[in-house]
Amino acid sequence: MNHPKYPICERASARICGNRDFPNLRGIVHFQQRQNGVLLMAEICGLPDDGPDKPNIFAFHIHEGDCSSQDSQNPFHQTGGHWNPYQRMHPCHAGDLPPLFGCKGYAYLTVLTNRFTLKEVLGRAIVIHRDPDDFTTQPSGNAGAKIACGIIRAR
Repeated sequence: MNHPKYPICERASARICGNRDFPNLRGIVHFQQRQNGVLLMAEICGLPDDGPDKPNIFAFHIHEGDCSSQDSQNPFHQTGGHWNPYQRMHPCHAGDLPPLFGCKGYAYLTVLTNRFTLKEVLGRAIVIHRDPDDFTTQPSGNAGAKIACGIIRAR
């Protein structure tokens, strides 16, 4: 039964696939439109594990384009830049998300954001970068190579 305070949610998901250098990297990102924002839940495995003395933190963003190109020199280059419809400075782009914290190659993240609606991000790419976001460098936080990507699709 639908509770009046929590209406039926619109839903979407993105299947994450690694680039040629990280073929075992995979996962799923679920999106639920809620009254007060979008609930995002990511479960990722196969992340690079650099050991206990390294941060194992990976930048995580929504980008403007898609994941269709796999150029070995510039993986997922058709994803374009961070999705930034309001022309804000990084890290205030609508597509800037909290980082993924890897634990032996696994990461789980749940976050509620009001930076976008679910309908606004359908068809866009969600990208995992090799390095952590420094939250300073313009325009993208010096996050390194794009190692995984998925397209956000309604379900």
